[in-house]
Amino acid sequence: MALVYKICPRSLWQEAERLGRFTGAPVDRADGFIHFSTAEQAAETAARHFAGQDDLLLVAVEVEALGDALRFEPSRGGALFPHLYGDLPLRAVRSVSDLPLGADGRHVFPEGIPQA
Repeated sequence: MALVYKICPRSLWQEAERLGRFTGAPVDRADGFIHFSTAEQAAETAARHFAGQDDLLLVAVEVEALGDALRFEPSRGGALFPHLYGDLPLRAVRSVSDLPLGADGRHVFPEGIPQA
């Protein structure tokens, strides 16, 4: 099963659970799609966009469950990043994990996600 990942503040995810869907963070709504990362991109995304932030979650989402609304498009350095055009249905979520800061100030990812 192919997965993509969303780094999300806990408070935004709790709101998504109340709504039954994730409508995106403010940056997602401004850009017109929900930003995701592959497993290989997640640590760099955390370092670039969430440096020093705690109380974050790593949401793993099944690619196939998103259908044609998920597109891999060029972004940082020409790399293809997953973008979801529409809300994220919670039925597509496979896991939600804490994304704590380590002693070195970098986020500590769950097993299976490459560290920065």
